[in-house]
Amino acid sequence: MPDSHRYAMLLASLPDHGPLFGAHQPPLSRLRLDERLGLLDEEDARCLRKLRALTEWAAQNRQGSDEEIARAAADQLPRLAHPFARELAAWRLEMRTLVCALRRRARGEEPPSGRYWGYGRWLAQLQRHWSEPAFRLERAFPWLPEAARQLARGDTLGLERLLLGAVWEHLGRVSEGHFFDFEAVIVYVLRWDLIDRWTRYDRDQALARFDALSTAALGAGPEWMREAAH
Repeated sequence: MPDSHRYAMLLASLPDHGPLFGAHQPPLSRLRLDERLGLLDEEDARCLRKLRALTEWAAQNRQGSDEEIARAAADQLPRLAHPFARELAAWRLEMRTLVCALRRRARGEEPPSGRYWGYGRWLAQLQRHWSEPAFRLERAFPWLPEAARQLARGDTLGLERLLLGAVWEHLGRVSEGHFFDFEAVIVYVLRWDLIDRWTRYDRDQALARFDALSTAALGAGPEWMREAAH
């Protein structure tokens, strides 16, 4: 069966995502998604696995230094066989670099030096305009000023929501014109990953709040309550 027919059949079998922030769980389980992805040819399946691993690189290498992560990303990106996948991976890695720069600056650090503290086209721009609220990149990345404000406020939930929403919208833009091809499969899977991440994050936050309230109900003192409120 030609790839176009198989991929049309694959995508037709997948339930609609629905809105990112209205979901309580992904539209289908990871097991069911993996079963559907069995229709991909071997090269495309390998490309998709590499793309997913690369876009989650920072999460999988929390013990690595920024330089180690950036070097690994620069090494892995050219190995993505599909141009659409390479472009998406590069965009996500540049976004991570921007967020990394915001966090460094919020900690009072000076502009980083060297080639491998981040990834992408904007390293020199970030270094030149380190003191500017959005590094003079707000036109290219409209979410940057709000991300800086949320980081300054310590609003981790708001920041997570903002960043996931920015990725979701970007995937919507690049998916235009792709309906039953490999590009459409990539967008579906990456959006599935976003819903999975958000719903797990939301559950983790809810459990943390429940634990805090339960501890308070069992008699935690006022000093602990002041700490928990932050």
